[in-house]
Amino acid sequence: MTAKDSLILTFLAAIWGASFLFMRVAVPEFGPIAMIQLRIGIAALCLLPFLLWRYRNKIDWSRLPHYIVLGITNSALPFTLLGFATVHVSAGYTSLLNSSVPLWSAIVGALWLGDWLTRWQLGGIMLGFLGVFILVLGKGELSFSGPTMAIIACTLATMSYGVSANYTKRYLSGTQPIVLATMSQATAAILMLPLTWLYWPSQTISSTAWVFVTALGAVCTAFAYILFYGLISRVGPTKTVSVTFLVPVFAMLWGHVYLAEQITAYMLVGCLVILIGTAFTIGLIAPARIRPAG
Repeated sequence: MTAKDSLILTFLAAIWGASFLFMRVAVPEFGPIAMIQLRIGIAALCLLPFLLWRYRNKIDWSRLPHYIVLGITNSALPFTLLGFATVHVSAGYTSLLNSSVPLWSAIVGALWLGDWLTRWQLGGIMLGFLGVFILVLGKGELSFSGPTMAIIACTLATMSYGVSANYTKRYLSGTQPIVLATMSQATAAILMLPLTWLYWPSQTISSTAWVFVTALGAVCTAFAYILFYGLISRVGPTKTVSVTFLVPVFAMLWGHVYLAEQITAYMLVGCLVILIGTAFTIGLIAPARIRPAG
């Protein structure tokens, strides 16, 4: 990976880390449904001109049902669940739970597509979920309210991402990434309109919340997708997915600096355990790469 791509990867992690901060600020005023409607709607409007300019001949309309499923599993559902979670737990905490996405992707891939796992990958998955358990312990209670419901929501969101990744592999292989990004955001935005109509906030929204939700859609979603898929095309998916390791670091940093969110020992230990488990699961750490000295 070149120095330029390494810098872009770090910048992408900083942007995605900021998305948890933006949600934390915007969701109390908009609510999860309206906030996510705006996020994916703004992202679709930003991506659509780029799609029509460069890739309009790459849109396969016969795959519209698949774009719809992708829009639900990769955007509408997980974004809403994460938005709900940020009402009850910090931006950094939400990002830590979200970092278990590769673990769920591996599990769904094994159960659905038959991409069976090695012993080291299975060990990585168990280690990753141990990290999640440490985060749960850090909240000190288990009840169907507040932080516990936020943890459940984050878990369901990461499972949805895992389904989405494998659904894309199964039904949308070979599709231009920008087509996937734009069509998934556009279909998700259309599907969420009825819910948004029901749950649109009745109170006046502050200008600060509008700025944050606009940044969430334009920068943290549309612009971030362009950076992400550009990296995949240049350095490959394995290296690009290492952004997973940096996002929680930035999310905790932004939350601490701008919202004075506390960074606890449970968060640091849980983060470390999840990321080591993820490294084994996605193959960034493998026995074959460990060479004896001498």
